[in-house]
Formats: sequence, C-alpha cells, structure tokens
Amino acid sequence: MTRVALKEVKQKTCKACGGKFRPSFNSTQVVCSPKCALSHAPANQQKARKAIDQRERREIKARKEKLKSRADHMREAQVVFNQWVRLRDEALPCISCGRHHQGKYDAGHYRTTAACPELRFDPLNVHKQCSPCNTQLSGNIVEYRLELIRRIGQEQVDWIEGPHEAKRYTIDDLKAIKAEYRAKIKQLKEAAA
Repeated sequence: MTRVALKEVKQKTCKACGGKFRPSFNSTQVVCSPKCALSHAPANQQKARKAIDQRERREIKARKEKLKSRADHMREAQVVFNQWVRLRDEALPCISCGRHHQGKYDAGHYRTTAACPELRFDPLNVHKQCSPCNTQLSGNIVEYRLELIRRIGQEQVDWIEGPHEAKRYTIDDLKAIKAEYRAKIKQLKEAAA
C-alpha cells in the first residue's frame, strides 16, 4: 500500500479585497468569495469588452478585404507604387520642366496607363513630375522624353516605346506589387533617417 501525499495549496491574495485565501475549487481562482467575485467582475468586463472589440475589428477588416474588387486592389497598388516613385526621385527635379518647387508632385507615366497598361508598374516608365506638367500640359511629353533619354539612355527609352506583351494583373499580382513597394518605401525611409 502506497501513500499519496496531497500537496497543500498555496495561499493567494484576493484581487478584490486583498485578503489571503486558499483556492478551494480552481487553481486559477483569483478571489476569495462570491461577494469579492461580484466586486471584481467590472475589471474583467473591461478586458473582455476590449478583446471582443478587437476581434470584431479584425472580422470587419477581413470581410471588407473579401469585398474588394480587382479595381480596388489596382487603385491601392497604384497609390503605393506612386508613393515609392515620389520618394525614389525626391531629390530630383520634375522630369519634364526641370524645376524644383513647393507644389504637388505626381508620379508621371511616360507611356500612359491607358496606352500601355503593362508598363503601369514599371519603374523605368514612371518618374517624379510636377502636377502642372502632368495634368495641365498632358505630361509635357516632349520635354519628358528628352530628360528620360538623359537619365536612362536611348536604348531603355526605345524599349519603353516598343511593343509589349499585354498583361492582365490578377488580384494576387496586385497584392504582391503592393507588398513589394511597401517594403521598398520602408527601406527608403530607413535609409533617409
């Protein structure tokens, strides 16, 4: 016959009243009595409400992500790519007029996204351009081309102007592009800091 010694339960401090007690029914018990449990409940409710709210926000975000169309993903990827172009060319003047000014800068496409959608996310095709040149002068394309030849060379410009295989970006492609350029933006910001 063997004897099994029962381990004595360690005393705990009640979270509500601060008194010492020995847990009687559960090792995770934090209060000494039902009265203390009722007074301690509001603290738990706040934590539980916060956890529920966080879970609900995650679920809403996931549902919104499922509702996004291909066009929504395209728009988001374009915004991130354009931001990267502006950061990449931050120290350079406008590619068309060669000015540095305090106005708004765009990511100007040499071959437009309508004319050549397969070059939409090609870094050689997109450069920092002041808003007046991009919008009011329709890209100021003659000056853009001259500066583009100076920056990347005639061979690269000929490639941009040449024929390209059509490309239809899938949602997964657009998510990958967005992630890639977010990482590049982060690298540029870390290098600048």
